[in-house]
Amino acid sequence: MTRLNRRDLLKISSATVLTAMAPRLALAEVATEVPLHGLSAFGELKYPKDFKNFDYASPDAPKGGTFAFSPPTWLFNQSPQTFNTLNTFSAKGDAPPRMELCFSTLMTGALDEPDSIYGLVAETVTVSADRNSFVFKLRPEARFHDGSPLTAHDVVFSYQTIKDKGNPELLLLLTEMKEIVAEDEHSLRITFTGKHSDRAILDVAGSIPIFSKAWYATRDFDASTLEAPLGSGAYRVGKMAPGQSIEFERVEDYWAKDLPVQRGLNHFDRIKIEFFRDRQPEFEAFKKGDIFLRMEATAKTWVTEYNFPAIEQKRVIKREFPDEKRPQLQAWAVNQRREHFRDPRVREAIALCFDFQWTQKNLFYGMYEQSQSLFEESDFRATGKPSPEELALMEPIRDLLPESIFGEAVVQATSDGSGRDRKNLRRAVELLTEAGFKRDGNRFLDTGGKSLDLEILIQAEVFTRVYSPFVNNLQAIGINASLRLVDPAQYQLRLQDFDFDMIGIAFSLNATPTKESLQSMFSSRAATLPGSTNFPGIADPVIDALIEKVSEAHSRTQLIAIIRVLDRLLRIRRDWIPNWYSANHLVAFWDMFGFKEPKPDYGFPVETLWWFDEAKAKAIGKI
Repeated sequence: MTRLNRRDLLKISSATVLTAMAPRLALAEVATEVPLHGLSAFGELKYPKDFKNFDYASPDAPKGGTFAFSPPTWLFNQSPQTFNTLNTFSAKGDAPPRMELCFSTLMTGALDEPDSIYGLVAETVTVSADRNSFVFKLRPEARFHDGSPLTAHDVVFSYQTIKDKGNPELLLLLTEMKEIVAEDEHSLRITFTGKHSDRAILDVAGSIPIFSKAWYATRDFDASTLEAPLGSGAYRVGKMAPGQSIEFERVEDYWAKDLPVQRGLNHFDRIKIEFFRDRQPEFEAFKKGDIFLRMEATAKTWVTEYNFPAIEQKRVIKREFPDEKRPQLQAWAVNQRREHFRDPRVREAIALCFDFQWTQKNLFYGMYEQSQSLFEESDFRATGKPSPEELALMEPIRDLLPESIFGEAVVQATSDGSGRDRKNLRRAVELLTEAGFKRDGNRFLDTGGKSLDLEILIQAEVFTRVYSPFVNNLQAIGINASLRLVDPAQYQLRLQDFDFDMIGIAFSLNATPTKESLQSMFSSRAATLPGSTNFPGIADPVIDALIEKVSEAHSRTQLIAIIRVLDRLLRIRRDWIPNWYSANHLVAFWDMFGFKEPKPDYGFPVETLWWFDEAKAKAIGKI
């Protein structure tokens, strides 16, 4: 890619007259200097000021019971399969999932809207005329679990500490926060630099956890510790066996339980998470009824192994729920921090060796779709040739872009379904040769005589079955490919340190991506920040500039155009190699729960939406 100079950057920053000349239109021209109960990026808020509860909540549902589950051991890096710390704010160590249940945020999102937040700790938010400052009035009843008040000073301490040394996923959200000041005990002001995305406040106010300044006065924020941090959420940490299980106990006197944003949620008395290092013991625990719900991600298992007695007796229900209407990224990340993988032709050659059509027929039982985009299942997925809106962004910087971006969007190669498509493999060999590698016997060597090695890092044995034919094809063309299975703790550490050649990743992105949320995955800054999710090591000023441009979009139409251009460029570069996806959640559960249908479109947190049904539990012998 062409190196950018100052003039080039100016061209990108003014790529369309529409966005360059338009005034900053934040949050759909929301009223300024007026206290608001919620914020929406585009359009009106669904819920009025006096709403009672979210439509998907169940205020009449009973409280009680236990919900036991296990984080999937085969869903790429979605959840750690062990834990050695309860400090979820730092990048050090592996914290268990669902620690967010123990903490409050200023505001919280609605699962049936793509781009809105409503007051939680903050009763109201007031937006300045220039949309750079936000004043939050806090609820005086907000409390930590020890009964101490949650004040503006706690919020300021939390935000400043996260920005200075927090987990990269949170730290990057605060990149453009210029200042946060407590104006008094119950009000604070957040000011941005002016370079922020108009929608940055949605990520910031809805995602940054609030913790106690007093509690951390005698503790090291960075410490890897099994002491549960003082929280203020609907649950607190209960019993735990480090690395094996953890329970979250419902807080009976939770200060926010009757607020509209919390009413009708958080029904279980206990949420128990069991950890297994392999899928088979976890599956056996589910069949025995030791855990109560499984999110299945293996087609073979779903089709052939759900035939145990509890299924036949209808004590266990097997069904599909529609996936969320959010961009999905499921892909391989090839680590460009390693010299052999910096040429996009090498990455394209790797992609050509995966035969999806054969895999779909022989291993996936026809249950998956071939993924093409890094924003799959959303309007941000680029298709066909660029639209007029996309071209308006691209033309002023044509000389900085590959010419192919002006044609059809890149799609993954199709095959003849034989498992070893000669045409695709021959093209892979040509690409490696063009990239400067030479064939020596059965191996490709670089100009220094070093073998082209590719180690695919996995954390679950189940991937061996799917990846082995892929590895065989890579070896057949001369890449010294192999699989490396490591335990979950080592896997997480190697991801954090970017110590791998290639990994498989699955993410669900924000329904309305912001500059701040995209930076962690695609920006040059994140490429050198351990613990970020820029696993391929993307460091391209053109991509950085496109991410910056996201902050200028003042309509969903403009946002779609910008991210589609970003999608086109990323797919050409093959920083991430899309592989496959499912349009549905494959869910099996013991028939002892109640839940409201349909599920919300933008989230599926079963542990906070469902409830324990005592009559059903008695009917299947679980009481």
